[in-house]
Amino acid sequence: MTAILFTNARLIDPEAGTDAPGSLLIRDGMIVSEADTQGADERATVIDCKGKCLAPGIVDIGVKVCEPGERHKESYRSAGLAAAAGGITTMATRPDTLPATDSPEVLEFVARRANKAAPVNVLPMAALTKGRAGHEMTEIGFLMDAGAVAFTDCDHVITDNKVFSRALSYARSLGALVIAHPQDPGLSQGAAVTSGKFATLRGLPGVSPMAERMGLDRDIALLEMTQARYHADQITTARALPALERAKVNGLDITAGTSIHHLTLNELDVADYRTFFKVKPPLRSEDDRQAIIAALRDGLIDIISSMHTPQDEESKRLPYEEAASGAVALETFLPAALRLYHSGDLELPMLFRAMALNPAKRLGLPGGRLSPGAPADLVLFDADAPFVLDRFKLLSKSKNTPFDGARMQGKVLATYVAGIAVYEAT
Repeated sequence: MTAILFTNARLIDPEAGTDAPGSLLIRDGMIVSEADTQGADERATVIDCKGKCLAPGIVDIGVKVCEPGERHKESYRSAGLAAAAGGITTMATRPDTLPATDSPEVLEFVARRANKAAPVNVLPMAALTKGRAGHEMTEIGFLMDAGAVAFTDCDHVITDNKVFSRALSYARSLGALVIAHPQDPGLSQGAAVTSGKFATLRGLPGVSPMAERMGLDRDIALLEMTQARYHADQITTARALPALERAKVNGLDITAGTSIHHLTLNELDVADYRTFFKVKPPLRSEDDRQAIIAALRDGLIDIISSMHTPQDEESKRLPYEEAASGAVALETFLPAALRLYHSGDLELPMLFRAMALNPAKRLGLPGGRLSPGAPADLVLFDADAPFVLDRFKLLSKSKNTPFDGARMQGKVLATYVAGIAVYEAT
């Protein structure tokens, strides 16, 4: 048996809600116990954490890897290496590939490629409708048998309520999780920013925050009808929060996520028309950002994700209206999240509850915790280490990060999957 004892660690336990010094013993890829050095196996390899933070590895829902179809933007190898460098031990990958991951054959291809090329765990999601076109439901049962952990059409909102309700009903009969993008597509079509005074001054087409609320209201109504398992991928506006709260109070099986960019950036960041700040949905007002942080702190919003969306230079070096949406975020996820810790908005156990424990729970995974019997998927990091981000040093093939040149705090020192080091800082 192989055993590793992490000593002199600052243990971040999102399940217990604690941030305290201690040691952690793992054996054969599993966490055995929080231990002291005297009670450990003498044959264990000892790793002195030197007072740095040891936490469950991040479980990231909604990562786009561009295989098949756009491998020049991101491959499973490059995404896996970037994830490991960012402290992410599990990626749930989106099906918005070319072609869409909407059949068992494509899903099996994805799973094989990921298993061969990525050093971290990869869990593929599948499309809810064929081609993500919103017309015909995919073979949900066969896709689950092939390994799909959730079903989503990503940012392609299903506008036909009959199609969506049937898909939700069928998913419920199989216990499948449906992930949706709450947005009214009519209002949001062609929008580049959030509507308001700032958008008008910049001359950019905007979308009202009400589009998110309208999309969520529609989805909740269908949930009441079908009683399906549902996750809203990104809640980014204050106006959507009352509807989400009512749905939870009424006992619907609903969870909600938000992206790290909407937690740490706002609409003013697009002032210089920098297309690296163009994401979907667009960045919101500072009031919205603060409301989402408060909802996360209160547990109304459950999950933070990177919404990693690689785009090549040709897609981004265009006028703001025409540029593709999305930003890479695997390596910037943790240091960006630590901005919320350093600002005093969220404590570390609360952050890792949203980045590791809650997404693991929603996907039915045993990870995201430091309790005995959990997989030894861990991240060792220095929460205070300062650095200036250079996008060209990122391991992702695409370099479209809004944090290029930003001063950040928090460096990953090592990442472990099943007790094996998949990344160690040099």
